[in-house]
Amino acid sequence: MSLSKNEVHLLETVNGLRDEMVDFTMRLVAQDSTLGNEKGALEVMEGRLTSLRLDPVRVPIDKNFLSTHPGYAPVPWEFENRYNVVAIRNADAGGGKSVVFNGHLDVVHPGSLDHWDTDPFQPEVRKGRIYGRGAGDMKAGVAAMTYALHAIDKAKFGLNAPVILEAVIEEECSGNGALACVASGYTADAVLIPEPFGPTLLTHQVGVLWFKITVQGAATHVLEAGVGVNAIEKSFKIISALRALESDLNSEERPTAYVHVAHPINLNVGIFSGGNWPSSVPSSAQFHCRLSYFPGTSFETICSRINNTLKEVALGDPWLCQWPPKIEYYGFRSDGHGVSRDLPALSVLNDCHRTLTGEDAAEYIATCTTDLRAFHFFGNAQATCYGPEAKNIHGANESVSIDSMVHVARAYALFLFRWSGLAE
Repeated sequence: MSLSKNEVHLLETVNGLRDEMVDFTMRLVAQDSTLGNEKGALEVMEGRLTSLRLDPVRVPIDKNFLSTHPGYAPVPWEFENRYNVVAIRNADAGGGKSVVFNGHLDVVHPGSLDHWDTDPFQPEVRKGRIYGRGAGDMKAGVAAMTYALHAIDKAKFGLNAPVILEAVIEEECSGNGALACVASGYTADAVLIPEPFGPTLLTHQVGVLWFKITVQGAATHVLEAGVGVNAIEKSFKIISALRALESDLNSEERPTAYVHVAHPINLNVGIFSGGNWPSSVPSSAQFHCRLSYFPGTSFETICSRINNTLKEVALGDPWLCQWPPKIEYYGFRSDGHGVSRDLPALSVLNDCHRTLTGEDAAEYIATCTTDLRAFHFFGNAQATCYGPEAKNIHGANESVSIDSMVHVARAYALFLFRWSGLAE
C-alpha cells in the first residue's frame, strides 16, 4: 500500500521527534523501577504526558477490588501507593476504531554490576543504541507509543476514535498492573504492546507460573553430619525431578505453532536460599521457580503436575516422605493463548509494516508471557506485540536500537491513521 500525502506528513513528523524519544527513554531508564521502586519512572511518565497536553490519571492496583477477579495473581507484597498511569486522547469525530497502547515501566534487577560496562541506571548512547536496564524491556517501546500518538497532534490531525496510553507496573511479576487497567474499563478495539521482540506480530505466547518450595532438613554440627539431614541437598533432588518434568512437557504433543520451536517450555530456578552457618547442616532451604506451559493447558493442570512431581519425589525419599516439601504458588498464573495473524487489527498493522519495509512482518511465537493475556482473556480487543529490537533484556548491558524505536513509532502512527481514521 502506497503512502498518501497525509501519511507522508505524519511519518515526517515522527522522524522529527527522534531526539525527544531518545531523551524520554533515557529519562525513564535513569529511574530504578525495580519491584516496589516504580514511582520515579511513573512520575517521569506523568510529567511527559502532561507536557504533551495529555491528562494522565493514576489507576491504582487495589487488592480489595482485584482479588476477586479471575485474572488476579496473589503476591506476598503490598500495593499501597503503587499505581499505573493512563491518559486518554479523546476522539475528534466518530466512526473509527479505538486503540490502547500499553507498555510497562517496571524492570528486573540488574544483577551483578561486575558484568555491566556502565551503571545500569545511568543510560548511555553508543553506536545508535541506548544502554541501560529497561532500555529495551521496555522503556524505548513506551517512548515509541507515546510519541506515535503525539505525532498525530503535532501534525495537526484529528482521530475518529479514542486512544488510550497505559504505562503499567507489575508486568515482570504478576500482570496485576495491566489487569487493573482492564478491570477499570480501559480497553479498546485493538491493543498494541511494544515489547522488545522486534517489529514482528506476536500471535502465540506460553502460560507462565511462579512457585516457591520450602524444604525441611535436620540441623546438626558438621562433625556428625551423617545424623543430620541437609535441606539444601534435598532441594537438589527436587530440582532434578522438576527438570525431568520440564523435559516431559517439551517431549509431549505440542500445539501446532510450537512444533518447530526449540525447547519452548523452560523451568528456571531463580532464587535459592538455605542454611545459616558453614559448619552446620542446614535445617531448611527455599527456592523459587518459574515454569512455562503450552496454550491450551490450564494453570490448574500444570499445578497438579508439579504437585504430583513433588509427591513422587517424597515417596522415594524416607525423609521427604516424613517431611514433605511445601509449595506456594504466587505471582504469575498466566495461561497461554494464540490468535490468528489475519485478525483485522493485526492485518492493518502488517500492512503498515509492509508499507514501511516492503515486506510482511514476521510472526513471533513467544516462549514467554506478556500483558497481552489481560486483554485477550478479560477484554474484547484484538491484541499483539510489535516493538523495537533489543539485546540482553534481563541481562547485563541491555540495549535497544534507536532506529528500531523510531520505526515502531512510525508504524504505530500509521496504524492510528489507518485503523482509527483521521478526522477533519
